Amino acid sequence: MRKINTSIIEDTIYKMALNAGVSITPACLDAMNFACEVEGNDAARFALETLIDNAHVASTENLPVCQDTGLAVVILEIGQEVFLEGKPLADAVNSGVRRAYADGYFRKSVCDPITRKNTGDNTPAVIHTEIVEGDKVSVTYLPKGFGSENMSRLYMLKPAQGVEGIIDAIVETVKLAGSRPCPPVFVGVGIGGSFDTCAFLAKKALTREVGTYNPREDIAEIEREALSKINALNIGCQGFHGDTTALGVACEWAHTHIAGLPVAVNIQCHCVRCEKEVL
Repeated sequence: MRKINTSIIEDTIYKMALNAGVSITPACLDAMNFACEVEGNDAARFALETLIDNAHVASTENLPVCQDTGLAVVILEIGQEVFLEGKPLADAVNSGVRRAYADGYFRKSVCDPITRKNTGDNTPAVIHTEIVEGDKVSVTYLPKGFGSENMSRLYMLKPAQGVEGIIDAIVETVKLAGSRPCPPVFVGVGIGGSFDTCAFLAKKALTREVGTYNPREDIAEIEREALSKINALNIGCQGFHGDTTALGVACEWAHTHIAGLPVAVNIQCHCVRCEKEVL
């Protein structure tokens, strides 16, 4: 049994949140650079160049890479041989987020859904925990902006709709979103499970590196075909039309009921901010 004080998790979240607020992931930046090189539309290329310049200024000057500094989403994979001591886990996570948003001068965007009263410190975070093998804690931090989050959709498909229905749902979601989620987007997809678990899978898919594929070949083929069809929509960077509407499609899956085929599509804007660390 390995003991980990939750103060270590708090400090880790603090550092991750500070860095994520000013940095897009290297894989996302590489994908945007490639998209810029091959873009045939002048307006879309100019928009991509502007986004890339913005990312460089943000990281160099330690400034928020987007004015929407996001709702903090934290995924914790906790080894079953770990004993957590110290303050309650949720308190530690929220304390790390609270400190980072204050010290980083990040916008505080969390409010009551009915009264709309702002909590003033960007907490509480959305916290997902999974129990896994081993004696380590894997921490993933994803600040999620809502221009893209609001464009996400969940489908309860009929099993007979199959792979074609899944791809149609993914493409339809991006088509209906148009320019509103600040494309080029990164598309997270959850397939299977139940109403709630497929939505989590879609969110978890967004923590994968842009440009990677699912190890299951049939799932990877869905990712490739959906990406091709999305980029054929000609929405383009920031809605200026062009060749790249999405930088990637990432699918995660779970077993489901014989009577259902849940599919969740979670849109992420071009500003992919994700940090991972193993404790």
